[in-house]
Amino acid sequence: DKDATLDARGLMCPMPIVKLARKIKEMATGQVLELLADDVGSKDDVPAWANRTGNELLGTEHEGNVYKFYIKVK
Repeated sequence: DKDATLDARGLMCPMPIVKLARKIKEMATGQVLELLADDVGSKDDVPAWANRTGNELLGTEHEGNVYKFYIKVK
């Protein structure tokens, strides 16, 4: 279950990650953020970002040209 959604569709690298980093700072530990992105680079960038920052990537979905990432705030 997600606590918030960040729509980064239409944004190119690095903006989805920039907005993701800002949004995560506003959220409480344990909350889950759904990130929507259609930049192909995000499928590598988001897991790398999560790994680097210690936030947990719970899962990824791909529907059409949209990637959905579920990130748990640590």
